[in-house]
Amino acid sequence: MKHNTLIFGVMALFLLSACEKLDREVITGTTEKQVTESYQYAGYRQASLYTDLPEGFLQVDRAMMASANDEAEFTNENANVQKFNNGSWNAYDNPDNAWGKYYKAIRKANQFLVSIDSLNLDTYRLSSLPSDQIIYQQRIVEITRWKLEARFLRAYFYFELVKRYGGVPIFTSAMGVEEDFSNVQRNTLEECINFIVKECDSTAVGLPAKSADADLGRATKGAALGLKSRVLLYAASDLFNDPTWAGGYDKPELISLPAGNRTQRWKDAANAAKAVLDIAGAGYWVHWEYAPLFNTFNSPEIILTRRNGPSNDFEKANFPIGYDLGQSGNTPSQNLVDAYEMNDGTPFDWNNPVHAANPYANRDPRLGLSITTNNAWFNSRSVELWAGGRDGKGIPQASKTGYYLKKYLSEYTDLLQNRTSVHSWLLIRTAEIFLNYAEALNECEPGNPDIRNYIGYVRGRTTIGMPNIPAGLSQPAMRERIRNERRVEFAFEDHRTWDVRRWLQGPQYFGTPLRGVDITRNPNGSFTYVPTIVEQRVFEPKMYLYPIPQGDLFISPKIAQNPLW
Repeated sequence: MKHNTLIFGVMALFLLSACEKLDREVITGTTEKQVTESYQYAGYRQASLYTDLPEGFLQVDRAMMASANDEAEFTNENANVQKFNNGSWNAYDNPDNAWGKYYKAIRKANQFLVSIDSLNLDTYRLSSLPSDQIIYQQRIVEITRWKLEARFLRAYFYFELVKRYGGVPIFTSAMGVEEDFSNVQRNTLEECINFIVKECDSTAVGLPAKSADADLGRATKGAALGLKSRVLLYAASDLFNDPTWAGGYDKPELISLPAGNRTQRWKDAANAAKAVLDIAGAGYWVHWEYAPLFNTFNSPEIILTRRNGPSNDFEKANFPIGYDLGQSGNTPSQNLVDAYEMNDGTPFDWNNPVHAANPYANRDPRLGLSITTNNAWFNSRSVELWAGGRDGKGIPQASKTGYYLKKYLSEYTDLLQNRTSVHSWLLIRTAEIFLNYAEALNECEPGNPDIRNYIGYVRGRTTIGMPNIPAGLSQPAMRERIRNERRVEFAFEDHRTWDVRRWLQGPQYFGTPLRGVDITRNPNGSFTYVPTIVEQRVFEPKMYLYPIPQGDLFISPKIAQNPLW
């Protein structure tokens, strides 16, 4: 059974073949009723592509990817996500089966793009009735947008593969069961990057600058150019430009771009980010509030989001253990907590007795909005994370780190009454584009005033009010500040796993001990905090990229495995 699960990647492309036959039968119908139904059905199929976008709430065995990096520890020590942390994952057993997931999504997009051109609108096109002609024109406009969106989504799916595997096979047609996959090979990394960027540029031309309220969540010009910004940022970063980590891998073109002008790559990334910010009529800006961003679909900061219906599954998985039906889930690390600055912009320091005595006072407000700390108010009471407290260590499945997650949670959901709330997994938001721009500028034009300005916009939102970083920093010092800003601003949003990899800093952050804090409640009601090691994490150079699933190498033996696996 396990072997059958693994042989999924490219072969998963076949699973929809029966549906493809049904699609042809529906779409080529000749009666007016069938034509109407096929248009509607095509719309349903196109909308279903959005369900394949990443959604990181319960991504790996009910864990977030944050628990596979230095942001968090998942309380269930037997969960699959722990394989990332102890180094036991491999080409036969990867808890994050992105290869199969996204090739299936790509096949769906390709199927749609093929079938939509067969849609028969002659009933309206040939009609002499003005009302039918209006319907025909409306449908042509909508079909055109559907196709652009499908191409954008396919490009998004490809980048989800590229950031994990490097160069991957590119398919732009809906291949069927009769195809021979034995000769399939990986495209080079450069070919993949160029393909995605070209699709972003092409679709951005025809997509609207902004969606109507009824279309929130659909792709826009900003989404296409925002994806391009991310792709070119990764393309300029160390992972895709320095293959020395791969130990003499004999196919460097699969994991690295050709040697060239790194400065120009950074300029391209900076220009791509600025292009998003310059879209007329889009109105993108950082929202004045931070916390509400993660439970809404509609904000000027949101460029692309995956909309989810009402649910309380995420709350059940992550409420503190002492709360009704809470399961603790993804518990933030001391590693992450220490990255949040003091509210005057200086670093937190355990060696400072004032900081150590009250470690959550006078900190960057994003700490308290993202992480539940000891004695902080949550839902209906203060959270008791001290030893012997209702939520503290010693209780089965309680936090091992001394913290609980807060970001994305609908804090006042009544789980006993089975109350629900909407959840919005943010895929691209304005703050990312600001920091993409700042990072790229710092690498190609150190000292450019826009670097500090755009970081300041992110830090200075009204409800956060963090001071801007100091002026006059050196390029290396600015680089570290930008990286830390990404770390705290995007905590638990599935950036950290990939940022650390593209910076080639895996051993430094993912191969060191994950830390927490032991908390003692003193007789006078005060608390003593002592940092502690939760577990030793493992990171080997091969883990910069995922292994290609071994089952797919059996099917397509010309697909080269990634280095060191």
